[in-house]
Amino acid sequence: MSESVETSRTPQDQFGLRRNTVIDSARRLGLLSGQSSRIGARIQRELVEAAKEKSGIDSDTQLLEYALAKVALEDDFGARLVRRKGRVTKDIDLEF
Repeated sequence: MSESVETSRTPQDQFGLRRNTVIDSARRLGLLSGQSSRIGARIQRELVEAAKEKSGIDSDTQLLEYALAKVALEDDFGARLVRRKGRVTKDIDLEF
């Protein structure tokens, strides 16, 4: 009989793991190397505070880096799937 293994990860731990995965992926792709540039914007304080609380990130710079990395790494699976509509023949045998 197999026993179920319970993980003691909290939602914050799981988000930290996802955050680290995003940053590590961006680093491996070379998105976090090279010369830095300065960015300036006016962003609602409530949005920044909510993002910091959810992500566990305290630094504005790290928060922006994480957010930009997520956008840069985002895949287009949904859009590619929709573009495929009608390309698979209706008489294909799916072996069900």
